[in-house]
Amino acid sequence: MERSRKYLLIVSILLLCLLVISIVFLHYKAYLLLSLIMIACIMIPFFARFEWRDVAGREVVLLAMLAAIAAVGRVPFAGLPSVQPTSFIIIMAGLVFGAESGFIVGAVAAIVSNFFLGQGPWTPWQMYAWGMMGMSAGLLRNTSWMRTLWGKCTFGFLWGYLFGWFMNMWIIVGNIEALSWEFFIGIYVSSIYFDLAHALSNVFFLIVFGASWIKILQRIQRKYGLLEEQPG
Repeated sequence: MERSRKYLLIVSILLLCLLVISIVFLHYKAYLLLSLIMIACIMIPFFARFEWRDVAGREVVLLAMLAAIAAVGRVPFAGLPSVQPTSFIIIMAGLVFGAESGFIVGAVAAIVSNFFLGQGPWTPWQMYAWGMMGMSAGLLRNTSWMRTLWGKCTFGFLWGYLFGWFMNMWIIVGNIEALSWEFFIGIYVSSIYFDLAHALSNVFFLIVFGASWIKILQRIQRKYGLLEEQPG
């Protein structure tokens, strides 16, 4: 388990560097190829978590279903900027199934939902941001405060802003030649409303649906022995 977490941290750092390099040198080109490379890379810590054993097909199907639900759940809310259940589902995946699973669900949900809402150079950045959201939920799931409702709500609220702040970076890095304090501050000030809407929607879904989702997912996990912690 410790080894797979090291893999996950290393991969996440490498992917962040890849995102920045792709914009600086490729100028928003080949973003779909970059998205596929990211998917391949994040599978490494997932299999490492299970000591490279053959992962049951139903475990992959479960994560695929969660990612699909998260992706489709984003579409009906497209008219409400930043309000969607996608982040909630990604957080649930990380809390119940662990950091690796949370990263995969987040990244896949981003690229799949954008087949409906539009692919673009922002897609790999969304994949990374939502992946990190799921990963951090998994890494913190055994802490005392994440076991409480207020802890989960605080986590969801903070990630509403962290997600938006990170997504602002692809605009800033892509316009590095025009970078100034006015440009930098303007980008972040203009996103405050959207980040707040995202943060509050996360809190809403966690309060209303959090306990029931955790109970259902844990029941599925125990009944079928899916994505359980490995000893040692």
